[in-house]
Order: sequence, then structure tokens, then C-alpha cells
Amino acid sequence: MKRLAAALVMALMTSPAWASYAGRPEVQAFVRDLVKRHGFVEAELKRVFARTQRVDPVLDAIARPAERVRTWEEYRAMLLTERRAAEGVEFWRKHRRTLERAEKKYGVPPEYVVAIIGVETFYGRNTGNWRVVEALTTLAFDYPPRAGFFRSELEQYLLFARAAGIDVFSTRGSYAGAMGLPQFMPSSARAYAVDFDGNGHIDLLKSRADAIGSVANFLKVHGWQRDADVLLDARVPAGDAWRTYAGGLEPKHSLLALREAGIEFDSPQPAGAQVVLVELASAERPSDYRVALRNFYVITRYNRSVFYAAAVSDLARQLRKGYDLGK
Repeated sequence: MKRLAAALVMALMTSPAWASYAGRPEVQAFVRDLVKRHGFVEAELKRVFARTQRVDPVLDAIARPAERVRTWEEYRAMLLTERRAAEGVEFWRKHRRTLERAEKKYGVPPEYVVAIIGVETFYGRNTGNWRVVEALTTLAFDYPPRAGFFRSELEQYLLFARAAGIDVFSTRGSYAGAMGLPQFMPSSARAYAVDFDGNGHIDLLKSRADAIGSVANFLKVHGWQRDADVLLDARVPAGDAWRTYAGGLEPKHSLLALREAGIEFDSPQPAGAQVVLVELASAERPSDYRVALRNFYVITRYNRSVFYAAAVSDLARQLRKGYDLGK
């Protein structure tokens, strides 16, 4: 049964493209729904979908089997390079005043904003080359496994473009439709992007200020705690009793409980602060252990991966060290 379902999905994805998305019944229904709920002009949407091309490489990319799972050591080495750290410090110095203003308004230290932008797009170097409207339309109507999600993001993109007054074909991003330096999906762009340079519109690609402010706002809205830790290096005792405090992303144990279980770490945070123990596993060496606080969980709202949030945290530490050395 699973093989039959997989074959059906692949057949749908590799079938010849319709001459025009505008002529497809499901697209016409989508257009009517947008007109009804959001007041779009039907003729304008029809023109958009008449121009929109199916992008087969997008389907190839999303259907490609996942790469070999990297260990923490490999993942960290891939992202925490000397070049990424050096260019991050340069980015920080160049946009110091904007980052300071973001910290004052949102409570997020510059190194974490810069680290996320560095991990996501190498400070704007790799923002994606696909037309967002075409990538999302392709996935919304020719990728059945996640059609609902991508139709929602396509709707959000059309709303975002209308509000920003931009040509829907002008924005390029990842094959999944993520946009700009922060790689926001359209729903996140609508919810969290801000006009931080004050020019009257939001531009996550060309405006470094808008990208910085938007990342900081995202973290604040998701619960970033000002002046609080993110990750603490930890050492676990022999045996398995400590595993009670490991697993999952959301902090739900007290620092005091971890200490009583023999887990060693240093922290200026109150003993009652909520935490979770994180294991970062590598193949050829013992695992690294960290005590993760609320701000670590907030970073995982950006990307729900322990490795991602730990890499952002470690890069942020490198950036802070490099920036302070240059003062």
C-alpha cells in the first residue's frame, strides 16, 4: 500500500504540466476563495496564474530523499567556519547602530540576530533564486503531500505582496518559498516582519535594517527573555538517571532539579528557571551536553531543530568574542 501511494504521488508530480495554472479547476477555486475572503480582483489573479510557470526543479528538490543525517560534529563544522564568523563580525560592525536599536526595542542581543542571518543566508549571500510565486504555486498544486501547507503560504504571499505594493513576480527565494536575509516564509513575513528603516515598506532582501528588526521581533514575539542565558555547557554523571531531564525542546525542569540529579553546569540564572537537558550526538566522539533555557526554545521556533539552535548559539558566542576583541 505504501509503495502504491508513493507511486501515485510521483505520478502526479511527474505528469505533464498544464498549459496554464489559470485553467486548472483547483486553481480557479483557489482564486474564487481569495476573491471572496480577501477582496482580490479575480481578473488580476487570473493573469498572475496565467503567467506562473510550473518549476520542476522545485519538485525535484522537495521530493529528493533527505541527505544523510549529519552528526552534531559535522553539522557544527559546516556552519561554524572561520569565514562565517569573520563576515558575521564585519556585518555586526557595519550595522552596529541598527543592531543596538533592535536590542533596545526587542531585547535580543546583536550576536543572536547576526548568527541567525548568518546561518540562514550567510548574511545575504545565499537568499535563493526561485520566483517565490512560482515555487509556491508549483508546490501548492503539484505536490500533494503538502499541498495544504503551500496553498496557505501562497495565499499569505499574495497578501504580503499586495500590502507591500510589489510585483508578485519580483521576489525570489528558496525552492520552498522562504524570502530574504531571514528566510521568512510568507506567513512569518506577514506576522513578524517590520519596517525597521522607516521608509514606509518592508524589504527583507535589500534592507538590512528590516531584516535585523524582523528577526529580533520574531524572537521577542516568541518569548525571548531579555538578559537571560540561552545554553549552558554541562557534564552528566555516570548512569542514566540524568536522562529524565533530557529530550524534547521545551524547558520544563528547574535548574535545581538538574543539579540535584548530579548534572554539572554554571549559571547566574535563578535556581527555579525552567530548562531542559540537550544531548548533541556525534558518531566518533562522546556527545556534548547542554542545559537549554527558554531562549534556546525560542530559537527553535525559527527552526525546530536542536542542532540548528545549538549552532546559532555557538556562532553567536564566536561573534561576540570576535566583536569584543576588535573594540
